[in-house]
Amino acid sequence: MFDVVIVGAGPVGLYLGALLLQEGLSVRILEKRTEPSQHSRAIGIHPPALRALERAGVAESMVAEGVRIPLGVARRGGREVAKLSFAQATATWPFVLSLKQARTEAILAARVAALDPAALVRGMCVTSLHDAGTFVTLAGHHRGDAAATFQARLVIGADGARSTIRKLANIPTTGRDYPDTYLMGDFPDSGRDGAAAVLHLEPGGIVESFPVPGGLRRWVVHTDSLLAGATATDLAALIEERTGARVDPAANSMLSAFGVRSTLATRMVAGRIALLGDAAHEISPIGGQGMNLGWLDAAALAPIIVAALRGERTGKRLQLFERQRRQASRRASRQAWLNMALGRAYPTSFLHVLHAILRPIFRLRRVQNLAVRRFTMHGLDGRG
Repeated sequence: MFDVVIVGAGPVGLYLGALLLQEGLSVRILEKRTEPSQHSRAIGIHPPALRALERAGVAESMVAEGVRIPLGVARRGGREVAKLSFAQATATWPFVLSLKQARTEAILAARVAALDPAALVRGMCVTSLHDAGTFVTLAGHHRGDAAATFQARLVIGADGARSTIRKLANIPTTGRDYPDTYLMGDFPDSGRDGAAAVLHLEPGGIVESFPVPGGLRRWVVHTDSLLAGATATDLAALIEERTGARVDPAANSMLSAFGVRSTLATRMVAGRIALLGDAAHEISPIGGQGMNLGWLDAAALAPIIVAALRGERTGKRLQLFERQRRQASRRASRQAWLNMALGRAYPTSFLHVLHAILRPIFRLRRVQNLAVRRFTMHGLDGRG
């Protein structure tokens, strides 16, 4: 009988596991994959998340490996439309950190292993769940064929947008698919834009670029349809056509086409089961909020779990947790929608008028401060 079983060893599950192990709880983290994923869609770590990660003793390592992005620049036709300094948001973390998700997960997994080498169980596929009222039983198969059963006083589903735990707990979702599609890839960084994040607001659709460790820059291009069969040469051509920048297709190290879906679970807490991260709320990856939002969920839930397992009454705290985190997810979803809407293809005449309006507005200090706080997720951790 464990105190907590967490299903899902992505960034959110590993982070929560580290927080709970630090409190002396017995924890098992069950992961279906037998090996760590090398996929790195999520790269942006915002200041509120860095503050949360500091609690698990991993923020310093992440900052040491990552690239600090101190500002964002919006351009159209090569001309600057707006510039935002992230230093305005906080003195402690005056940047957005860029770090590939594979390294983020590796750092968190190492922290978990240092606290309890047996905590992470890979190759475990959960197929059934039973909440008995005082404990929960999970059953499934380990490494493909060996039957395995785990019992815990609490179970956390941190197993992504297609959450098995959410389905087994019969928690419905609401959501929609958006028409927006994107093609992204990593190429060697020319160094022309330094450490800035750059948004090219062009008639054909937005082109975003961000520095990532290893001397690379990630490019994300809005496309008219899902280009599942696209090549690095196709992406390079789109980048040059819209921005004039040239990247080397032969040096491409990651390529992915993706669409966008928004999903919200109708509940985050059901009996002795709770959902975190994408299992509770899937939002657009544009703006890089999803992984960060999951960490903030976990940071809010961890002290409630500790209190509950020590015999304290936590009913009202759980209700407040669920209300606040669902509010945060809805706010993040609205911001993601705005990010997507600003990046769609528009007639040149419309963009000319829009940017003529935005340029003087974004010179106002109050507007800049508000925009920076919005884009760096301040307030989504419950601190205002």
